Amino acid sequence: MTAESMTSSRGAPTARPGRRFSWAWLGVVPFVLFAFAFLIAPTLYLASGSFQNLAVAPTDPAHGTFTLQNYTALSQPNLADSYFASIEISLVTAVVGGLFGFLLAYAVIMGGLPRFLRPALLTFSGVASNFAGVPLALAFTFTLGASGILTPLIVGLGVHLNIYSKPALELAYLYFQFPLMVLIIAPAIDGLRKDWREASENMGATAFQYWRYVALPILLPSLLGTVILLFGNAFGAQATAYQLSGGAINIVTIQITRQIRGDAANDQGIGYALAMGMVAIMGITIAAYAFLQRRAERWQR
Repeated sequence: MTAESMTSSRGAPTARPGRRFSWAWLGVVPFVLFAFAFLIAPTLYLASGSFQNLAVAPTDPAHGTFTLQNYTALSQPNLADSYFASIEISLVTAVVGGLFGFLLAYAVIMGGLPRFLRPALLTFSGVASNFAGVPLALAFTFTLGASGILTPLIVGLGVHLNIYSKPALELAYLYFQFPLMVLIIAPAIDGLRKDWREASENMGATAFQYWRYVALPILLPSLLGTVILLFGNAFGAQATAYQLSGGAINIVTIQITRQIRGDAANDQGIGYALAMGMVAIMGITIAAYAFLQRRAERWQR
């Protein structure tokens, strides 16, 4: 039987259906618009302004012309020190908050403590991780300021805390850093299967060997990724530091405020360049976090 007769006996061949448009893509439209309006467009605006000469008056012919002076100015001691101070505060609060947050989460989830503590801890962490900015600075001032509630007790113990100092700012940041660590690391701790520990114990492994060769390698990508996320969370904070110290602490977010708001050190071009430096650091932070999260998901499947 020929191909022609087979075609005629079976009827005309049906055409392949084309790809149909999925209306599910409409659900992504709000996210794309939001990301463009509040992430992509501002970044492009900052990048454009960082290469413009905005230090001169708008009537000057040189205003808005291309220049690399804004990035050269970042080597000035006060501007460079602001980056170092921000990185130092972010590292300290990320490491300390990550360590205590992990220990607290592990104690509540797998440490044999009463079960009612877990929902209480997660509820508190959800509230405290979002309690930042001006409300946190005011609460910190009312508690540990010159006329704070706990100030007489602390002074009586021989401790003098200057809330306008860098250690005080780090202490304030820890209030929302370690609860955020608890929220993020809790699912990773839940991912540690009991049969892994039982298998290691049946093979004669000690608790130290279990953590050294089983639990820690599994949790390490999640731990490092969360610490990196805490670093980025502290690095981009501005309202808490500004309200708490009045701008006395030299960090990069406050320097950007000084350059753009029109204070004595006003130069919008330098402010844009400072912001682009933050964008670069935050981009590296997000990329590292995404990479470590992919590694951590291999053990959670």
